[in-house]
Amino acid sequence: MKKKNAIGYWAVLLLLCCPLYSGAQELFEVPRDASTRWVSFENLSGAKGAAALKNQGAKGDASRWIKAGDSVVILDYTGCGVIRRIWMTFIDRSPEALRSIRLDIYWDGAGKPAVSVPVGDFFGIGLGRTAAFQSALFSNPEGKSFNCYIPMPFKTRARMVFVNQSQKDELLFYDVDMTVSEKPAEDLTYFHAYWSDNEGIGLGEDFEILPRVRGRGRFLGCNISVRTDSVYRDTWFGEGEVKIYLDGDGSHPTLAGTGTEDYLGSAWSLGPFSQLYQGAPVVDKQKGQYAFYRYHVPDPVYFQRDCRVTIQQMGGGGRNVIRSIVRAGGKVRPVSVMTAAGLVRLLDTTGYPGLFEEAFPADDWVNFYRIDHYAATAYFYLDTPDAALPPLAPLSRRLKYIR
Repeated sequence: MKKKNAIGYWAVLLLLCCPLYSGAQELFEVPRDASTRWVSFENLSGAKGAAALKNQGAKGDASRWIKAGDSVVILDYTGCGVIRRIWMTFIDRSPEALRSIRLDIYWDGAGKPAVSVPVGDFFGIGLGRTAAFQSALFSNPEGKSFNCYIPMPFKTRARMVFVNQSQKDELLFYDVDMTVSEKPAEDLTYFHAYWSDNEGIGLGEDFEILPRVRGRGRFLGCNISVRTDSVYRDTWFGEGEVKIYLDGDGSHPTLAGTGTEDYLGSAWSLGPFSQLYQGAPVVDKQKGQYAFYRYHVPDPVYFQRDCRVTIQQMGGGGRNVIRSIVRAGGKVRPVSVMTAAGLVRLLDTTGYPGLFEEAFPADDWVNFYRIDHYAATAYFYLDTPDAALPPLAPLSRRLKYIR
């Protein structure tokens, strides 16, 4: 490889590995209209020369207790800028705490938060679980802290609230790192995050990771958690395809995957791993708990009018074990059979033997609708600070399936 081409190769590789790289700025370039602010309890205003004022500058306000049921504004900055990093940690990181504490973020004086998500789910892992992992957008170096690197621009104001809905007081440490400037970026879109679960969704219905949002934007990706119903035993839950409906799609999407682990870039079941844009930090087959993510950074999903994202509740297994699931009261609806002659599409086929008929093949793979518990956090950018989505589910519902 010639030297010139080698330099070009490494430059391209660097750009691809930089999460959400937003321009051709070199590391040594310093924009003349930009400055840096860190907001924490040591400098809540983010004002210049206003940090480390207490205790003669010797660690005077590094953390504060947030009582159970209380909330605290951890960022309220007036001006134009981009949040570059959020870090925090707190004492109680139990499943109950990670689902009870929520993070609310408001942009440009909007009355409704663009982000209102349980804190554990926001930082990349559901189920109220923690795990050491690193992706392009989130990390947890040792399973006891939370980092977010998603750029979050704003024009006139950014406000962030830590809401402690748990039963315990929390000792909170945090900082929010920003770049501030005199004018906003062109074609600015606002960061949003939305949490939901599949409570009340019936057999054969797709779970909405992201209900339809209207406007111009980008679906950045999601983390999904699944708690399998024990009635399905150790059968595979992850045959469900992710579907993305774009710009006026009706009954059928423009984008469709081929299976759950396929969407994560893996194959043939799922083991634990974490990479830049895809991973499964939690794979606990004994408890039937899975938490995984996919971020569309090198493969952007843009929309000009609207976007909706779903995943099928579908698994797979052999005929006899599926029969035993039905006898035990499990909800099952076969949808296809993988035979040596090819795929039999049961929903498009008439006259095919029923599951309990002897003619139904015994040794082939059967894909079937099932109902496990799904929860997801969707991340996206939109050209408005209000995505007109439903409010965060009540605490009782968020805590229902975390054990």
